[in-house]
Amino acid sequence: MKVVADLCIVPMGVGSSVSPYVRAIKAIIDASPLQAEMHANGTNIEGELSEICALAERCEARLAELGVERVFFTMTFSSRRDKAQTMADKLAAVS
Repeated sequence: MKVVADLCIVPMGVGSSVSPYVRAIKAIIDASPLQAEMHANGTNIEGELSEICALAERCEARLAELGVERVFFTMTFSSRRDKAQTMADKLAAVS
């Protein structure tokens, strides 16, 4: 199923700055074939639901490798069954 997801991953217990961890996550997302756009509080990703969930798992595994013992995730999904719709389509519809 094609979806547009909004993913936010917050490493916890690592201090007030999470920038190094966000960079590590961003590298994984950028290396994936999925279309993604980072924003101030997370990343919008479009693709197959299963591929996006697998990507989130890879991000969590990388944080574990970096010593993060607790991670808070939020992920929301939007889908359309009546027609194909990209992130760009959704933004164009309200412009």
